[in-house]
Amino acid sequence: MAVTLEDYAGVIGHAVVDEIRALAQRVRGRRFKNINSTAVGGGVAELLTRIVPLLADLGIDATWDVIKGNQAFFEVTKAFHNALQGKPETITDAMLETYLETTETNLRSMNLDADVILIHDPQPAGLIQARGNDHRRWVWRCHVDISNPQRKVWDFLQPFVERYDGAIFSMPDFARQLSIPQYMVPPSIDPLSDKNRELDEEEIRCTLERFGIDPRRPILTQISRFDRFKDPLGVIAAYRMVRKRFDCQLVLAGGGATDDPEGEEVLQQVREEAAGDPDIHVLELPPFSDLAINALVRGSTIVFQKSIREGFGLTVSEALWKRKPVIGGAVGGIKLQVINGVTGYLVHSPEGAAYRALELLGNPELRRVMGENGYQHVKQNFLVTRHVEDAVLLLLALDHPDEDIVRLW
Repeated sequence: MAVTLEDYAGVIGHAVVDEIRALAQRVRGRRFKNINSTAVGGGVAELLTRIVPLLADLGIDATWDVIKGNQAFFEVTKAFHNALQGKPETITDAMLETYLETTETNLRSMNLDADVILIHDPQPAGLIQARGNDHRRWVWRCHVDISNPQRKVWDFLQPFVERYDGAIFSMPDFARQLSIPQYMVPPSIDPLSDKNRELDEEEIRCTLERFGIDPRRPILTQISRFDRFKDPLGVIAAYRMVRKRFDCQLVLAGGGATDDPEGEEVLQQVREEAAGDPDIHVLELPPFSDLAINALVRGSTIVFQKSIREGFGLTVSEALWKRKPVIGGAVGGIKLQVINGVTGYLVHSPEGAAYRALELLGNPELRRVMGENGYQHVKQNFLVTRHVEDAVLLLLALDHPDEDIVRLW
């Protein structure tokens, strides 16, 4: 694992590395704690795995902690997650009580001694109750699309959120009317990680064949947790339309997360829908399958992310970085990454996804141009080095809460 900023100079250039180090000098020694709900599975854990060591390399005392909860708690927070993204959910008073009781349990056991505490998503948001009249700064980081939340859940969470010193969203569309400052920080990918680094053709071929995938025929792929918002059934429907015109294969690969109890049910539905078609490969991957995922994407012809709700969708940037055109749902953070007609296509239905897939399958030069465009777009906007710089700038902004312009030199 690369843990120094200099390791990235070959990707972003020495001048950018020097700029980040100069900024970080102003916050060296700052104690910066991140807290989320799972150590493995999902984009937040993946982000923190890469960002925390790089912040430490800059002289920031960066740490990461994970809240504890039982099955009942994570069923409640999954319902919160769905409701915040607009899905109708029945939220009972007993569920709210479960959330509060688990929060109290974590408050009794967690070490919250830090200069800045960054809380990720709704699951640990209630930890703000530990805030006192001291030097600590608290920031809430929302990774999901809450542009149209179910009112009962947002009414419950908003009083917690407004006790923070600031809130971070992945894009302006997700921002809410709040009494606290708001910051925009899109997520990022690590170009040097096993999931994104270069692989040789032999490793790619061997991985495809290990999963029973024919590397000689076109491959359509979606890499995602098995989650209804990722619309894997819609991807199967699109593939079946394409298959009538083009001999191709479909790969649906992903894993689960400890804070997502619905995953197994969705996976079973996907398997039932795919049954009987040997060219649909449903792969349940264990944690730390990064090299396999890398090879699957690099061996693909087109990558889907046909979400119907999406906070960001790191898999989109991961595919674009590998110069693959992406067909994505026209929702959430996918719209930041897929520039329609430039790095891929935005679609609203299985029919639209199938139409665009047929267009790309029939035009190798279009795939090549879109792939190069996507690579450059990610390089400029969605690499972990930019994310680390944003984290440093956040620490500086918290030192100047009433200033719209902060002059550093």
